[in-house]
Amino acid sequence: MLPIIDQISILVRLSKADNFIAEEERKLINAVGKRNGLSPEEIEKVIESPNVIGRLLDLPSEEKFNHLYMIIQLMKIDKKVHNSEIEFCEKIAMKLGYKPGVVADLSAFIYSDPEIGTDIGRLKSIANKQLLYRAEDQ
Repeated sequence: MLPIIDQISILVRLSKADNFIAEEERKLINAVGKRNGLSPEEIEKVIESPNVIGRLLDLPSEEKFNHLYMIIQLMKIDKKVHNSEIEFCEKIAMKLGYKPGVVADLSAFIYSDPEIGTDIGRLKSIANKQLLYRAEDQ
């Protein structure tokens, strides 16, 4: 499992892709950090200085999907999607072992409001069709 600091770092780097962390993005980053036991001070430290994104290819498929879902949701949360954010999401998708087109395919079904649910099974099916590499298959 990817350490929470690394997970938050990915979200922070995506948020900063457009050179600005929107309030909605900051709230989601804080919520994820808090839900995973980080203090506000620890979260702020990551926001100020996020870790370098390491190897993601060896994560289990379920965890890959969860990260992909979270970054797409964060990309959309401020209701403004910038090319730099799309490019960042595609880069992370490729690091996770997906084809870059998975971002566009899933984005149509992932809402900016985290309170709005979606058919996770359907999203996983879409994502799995674009997964190039599964650690558990090796």
